[in-house]
Amino acid sequence: MNKKVNIEDIEFGVDSRYKSNSERDTDGAALMEARLQRIKNLSIDQVIRAKLLQLKLKMEAYISKPTYDNHHYFSEFLSAYIDTIYNKRSSFAKDIDITPVSLSQVINNHREPKEEFILKLMIHSEKTYQNVCEFHKKTWFQVYFHEKICDTMSTQDKWRPKIEKHVKFSESLKLETVDNIR
Repeated sequence: MNKKVNIEDIEFGVDSRYKSNSERDTDGAALMEARLQRIKNLSIDQVIRAKLLQLKLKMEAYISKPTYDNHHYFSEFLSAYIDTIYNKRSSFAKDIDITPVSLSQVINNHREPKEEFILKLMIHSEKTYQNVCEFHKKTWFQVYFHEKICDTMSTQDKWRPKIEKHVKFSESLKLETVDNIR
């Protein structure tokens, strides 16, 4: 029995129960409708918990991989965090005792967050996540510094020629090659 495999079936993980594309599409639409109905029945609390968990997972994924680009992940994650919990960003600013203008400048990448800001964010997140899932204290710092490292690495062509002119070797190191050590 040499049955030809439809590429679409492999891509979407559809099994061989379907005899036609219309049958598969009908089942797919019914499944989507059931998912949408279930989402509609979620409470606000359940939606917030799901969004916070999703944000945590995105942050951990970002920290774990070397993404060398010039994207502002810290402010993106911060915006998502605040917008999930608060109706107004000014309420968050008040809760961590900063001005709404300072918060806006950090979110819009017009100002670097100060250490005190990240410390307050760390404490706020610990309290927010305590009933959602485990959230490590260092996560916000890791996101912030990972972004800085990635930004520096992605812009080497801009800063390296200027900086390299100021790096000299006054003493020559004579190291053995790996082959000579063996």
